[in-house]
Order: sequence, then structure tokens, then C-alpha cells
Amino acid sequence: MPAGNGIEATGSGQGAEAGPSHAVNQDQQPPGHERERLESRHADPLRGLLPVLRSALRWARRPLLPAARLYRRNIQVRVVATTLLMSLAVVLVLGIVVIGQVRNGLLEAKTATAQGQALGGFNVAQSLAANSGAPGDPTGTTSNGTPAAGRGQVDPGTWLTNLVQQLASGGQGVYYVVALSSDADQQPYLVDSPSTRGPRASGDVLPEDSVPADLRNAVAQESGAHQKETLIKREGDADGQPGLVIGKRLNDANGKAYELYYLFPFTQEEKTLSLVETTLATAGVFVVGLLGAIAWLVVRQVVTPVRMAAGISERLAAGFLQERMKVSGEDDIARLGESFNKMAHTLQTKIQQLEELSRMQRRFVSDVSHELRTPLTTVRMAADVIHDGREDFDPVTARSAELLQSQLERFESLLSDLLEISRFDAGAAALDAEPIDLREVVRRVVDAAEPLAERKGSRVVVRGAEQPIVAEADARRIERVLRNLVVNAVEHGEGRDVIVRLASAGGAVAIAVRDYGVGLKPGEATRVFNRFWRADPARARTTGGTGLGLSIAVEDARLHGGWLQAWGEPGGGSQFRLTLPRTAGESLRGSPIPLEPEDSRRQRAAANPSKALRDAHTSAAVPAARSPLPAVPAHPARPPAADPAALPGSGARVVGPRTTESAPAAPPTERPEPANTTGTTAAPDAVRKQDADR
Repeated sequence: MPAGNGIEATGSGQGAEAGPSHAVNQDQQPPGHERERLESRHADPLRGLLPVLRSALRWARRPLLPAARLYRRNIQVRVVATTLLMSLAVVLVLGIVVIGQVRNGLLEAKTATAQGQALGGFNVAQSLAANSGAPGDPTGTTSNGTPAAGRGQVDPGTWLTNLVQQLASGGQGVYYVVALSSDADQQPYLVDSPSTRGPRASGDVLPEDSVPADLRNAVAQESGAHQKETLIKREGDADGQPGLVIGKRLNDANGKAYELYYLFPFTQEEKTLSLVETTLATAGVFVVGLLGAIAWLVVRQVVTPVRMAAGISERLAAGFLQERMKVSGEDDIARLGESFNKMAHTLQTKIQQLEELSRMQRRFVSDVSHELRTPLTTVRMAADVIHDGREDFDPVTARSAELLQSQLERFESLLSDLLEISRFDAGAAALDAEPIDLREVVRRVVDAAEPLAERKGSRVVVRGAEQPIVAEADARRIERVLRNLVVNAVEHGEGRDVIVRLASAGGAVAIAVRDYGVGLKPGEATRVFNRFWRADPARARTTGGTGLGLSIAVEDARLHGGWLQAWGEPGGGSQFRLTLPRTAGESLRGSPIPLEPEDSRRQRAAANPSKALRDAHTSAAVPAARSPLPAVPAHPARPPAADPAALPGSGARVVGPRTTESAPAAPPTERPEPANTTGTTAAPDAVRKQDADR
């Protein structure tokens, strides 16, 4: 406070938580897991509250999920919400700063005005005390209005009353004047000390309640003016009203000390501050709303073309290649639209060219296949005549007749496969599904492959045919798929047994063909389904089939809504698995048979690591020794039911039958193959992509 005013400012002024107790009867001991649960609850009483808290949290979050989903998916909502929050924060900070500045300014102005008025009143009181008893002095009269004879004859009570009325007459509603007796000459002032003279106050102010005790002590003990912010209490107002009190110790007309206080309420300042706060709040809400609307409009100008591009992209992906964006203006969004339209036009042109080329290729293959049937029939008839009379020819000519007959048979098979694959490419393949027992189909295929197996020195073993395996399928197509798989297994099995396994579970049926021949190298399990693919491209196609058998088999499996997948390891054989839905039209969630057989090297190593290590040392010591045929269990182990959360369609999930009967130990649940393994799923999308690449 400025020193010139002569005013000095004085300063203002466990629960124990117990969990539920559970007692266990000694005569009836609970089971092991129940006892452990009770002991854990005794050890941690709050553990039982965790499920309740989780449920309450989920219940509280449920109404917020739609808003959170909208916030994640809508960039316009995110931008506008962020703008509103940031604007609200800025407005709040500015409002707090402005209100603080206004409050400080009003308080400083009020304090300066109050100090000036109080010092003027103190000077007037001192002047009246000095001139008491003079003619014309209103404070020098007695209680009945007669002049006093001298200074010593002035009534102090009357003089104080007249003084308070005279000083308060100039500040009605602006300030109040209070005069209190002072005992500073004898002892410090105490709150509960009796006073010989009663307090004087203007208006309805409660003087002793409005003037704080520490301010009265400071005024009584020290000279000069003192001030303090306090609550000014009036009759009928128990809460009080904020205000400023300025007091000073003075002497009356008789020379006795008294305390004079000026009480300045902050009523007008509070009204002004309330008006400022209301104005700022109204302006802040208006500004925040205006900024939100502006952000919504601005972001909409940017988001609308993006949404349009996203919608047109979806329509382009759905096959509507003629869709284009509407372009207006010359800004960045317009250039984006023009670039998008150019890209769509280029894609449409390229796709149309590829479609036309594909149609031409399919038409060419179909026409050539059909046109070759007539001359092929004629050539075949002539070749049959020559082949029947080969005994009359010389050895060279007879051998030529046999070669001609075998190559014509191969050519006929190739033509048939080309016609079939052309029907798949044209989308003209039809499924004639009916309930069939797959055991009958397998039996026919095995019977047809027996002569070839005898020539190769191997045998075909069927497992899992004890119970009917019924599914809605096209018997002709399924027989063609199985015939291809079994013949390939016999041809590449190196004289070892071929295992055909059947199983059904979880709305799916599966047939797996396992051989123990040369196997597949890493990466070949996917390429084996490509058209005309061979493991060794340098070798001429003088043995084996036409190169389209597995490609047609994949298309047949896809036509049924099933999977045809391959697994193999070098020197450990291979396994092809056909999985079909039990009911035509249903989607597959898993396969009853794991793709990797339980007698693979990795499975055996996981089951018996020490034996696998000894076998590895033995193989390293005798590299020329041929590994014997792995033992095949008499009854295949039933795999456990797979996790229902497994992703459908990948073919990696194994579905097991729900049964409680005893069965051999199940193999481990199939896991995704490492990068260097050859167990690979020939998924329909992958095959389709490879066909498109070719």
C-alpha cells in the first residue's frame, strides 16, 4: 500500500476394512479346488470384488460404445470434437485471466477510493475533537441540545453518536461508520472484555461482529490506520457481505481514546464482476459454438470428396468400373478427383483388356478342344487298327505303334482336362450334389488303383471307414479328386504304403491321402496346384498325368465350398487333405483331420525329443541308409475340438468329435507352419491369384 496514505495492511487469518469371513466345517472338508479358492479369498478379501467391478465397468461403458465407434469411424466428428475441446479450453483460460484482471482492478480501485474516504473521515473526526465546545460545533451540545460550558463538560457518548451520524451522512449506501471504545490506555482489547461505553454504528450494521478481533487489536496497540477484508454483517443477514474495513485509534473531545472504523461493502463491485462473468460466459459459449460450426463446415468440404472417393472405390471393387468422381474447381481436392478418375479409367481399360484376353484364351482353348475331337477320333480309330496289327510288323514298327497308342491316350486325357478346366474358367461348371457315403467313393477309387499299386510294390490302406461318412456332394467330382490324389500318391510313394484316412466332425468331413515318398520341398505345397507345374521343370513331360489334375481337383473342391490342401517334407512324404461341408452350401469352420500328419518329423520330435536326436545322429553317421517307413497307428488319434475363436476359412483349424469314449492320444493342435516348412494351404484365393497371373 502506498506510504503516503498512512495505512498499514494487516494479515487475515482411518477406517479398517474387513473382508467377509468364511468358515469351513472340519467334518465336511471341501474339495481341493474349493479349499484353494476359499484360502485365496481369505488371503485377498478384495479378490471377490474384482468380478463385480469388471461387470460394473462393462455396464458403464456400454452406453459409450456407440459414441466411441462414431468417433473412431468419422473423421469429421473427430475434428469437430477436437476443435470444440481446444476452443473450450482456450475460452476457459482467457475467461479466468480476464475475470482475475477485472477483479484485481475493481479491488484496487475500491481500496484506493476507500482509503481516501477513510483518511478524510479520520481528519474530520480529529478536527471535530479539537474544536469541540466551540460555537457552531454540533458535537459540542448536550443530549438536550444546550451548549456545553467547556471541553470538560462534553458528554462522550453524545459526542460519539453525533460524530458517527455526521460522518455517515455523506456516504449513504457506500460505506458505514462504526465507533468503538478503546481500553488501550489500560490493557489490550479482548473480544469478551466489557466496555463502559457502547458501540455506535450507522445503519443496521452489527459493529462488534463486522469488525474482526485481530484488526481491533492492531488498531488498539499501534498508531496509524489499518485495513482488512472481512464480512460485514447486518441485522437479518447472518452470512454477511464481503467488504473492506479501515480503522484508526483517535481521541474524543475529552481526550479519551476510541476506535473509528469505515466499512466499505463490495456490493457494487460484486454486481460488476457478476455482469462481467455472465458476459464472458455468454460470449465464450457463442464463440465455442461458432468455432464448432465453422470447423464442421470446413472439414465437410474436405471430407465429402474423400467419402465420395471411398464410395466410388467400393463400387469399383464391386465391378462397376464406369463410376467416376464429380470434379468442380481447380483446388487440391479437384486435382485429387481428376487423378482418381484417371486411375479408374486406366484400371477399367486394363481390366477390360485382360477380360477380353481371358475370354479369347478360354474361347480358343474350348474351340481347339472341340475342333480336335473329330480328327482325334479318326486318328484314334486308325491307331487302334495299327495297334491291333502290330504283331505282323517288325519290332521297330511294332514299338512305334505302341508309342502312338499311349500318346493318343495321353492326348485324349489332356483334351478332356482342357475342356473341363475351360468350363471352370467360364463359370459353367454345375454341381450335382446329393447325399452320398464317401466310403463307397473311396472303395471304388482304391479298387481302381490296386493294379497300379501292385506294379509299384505298394498297397493302399483305408482307415476310419468303420462308421458311415455321409455328405452332400457330387460323387463324380469327388471320385475324380480322390482318384487323382491316390494315383499321385502311389506313383510318388517309392513302393511304400499309401494311407487313406476318413473322418467327420463339426459339420465337416475330410479325406486325407498320405504317402511316404520323396515329399515336397519348401514352397512346393502351394505351387503343386498350379496348372502344368512340375517339381523339376527341366524334365520332359513323358511320365505322369496331363499336369491339370490337381488344378481341376482344386476347382472341384472349391465348387463344393471345401478345401484341398497339401503338406509335405523332403524325404518324409506328403499328405493331401480334402475337406467338405457335410451339408451343401454351408461354410467350413475347420477340418476333422490335421493337415500335418502325426507321424511327421516335427510331430515325432515333439513327442520324443531324445529318439529324434538319436535318429538324427544315426542319419548323419550313415548317410546312405534309407529311412524305414514310419509306424502308422492302427487307429488314427482323434484331435481335440478347436478353439471356436479360430479364424474360419484358413484351413488351419482342426475340429474334433465330441465324444467321451477312450481314444489314443491326440496329436498336438496344428499350428501355423514356419517359413521353412512345406505344409501349406492351397487356399482358393491363392489359387485364383496364381491362375490370374498365368
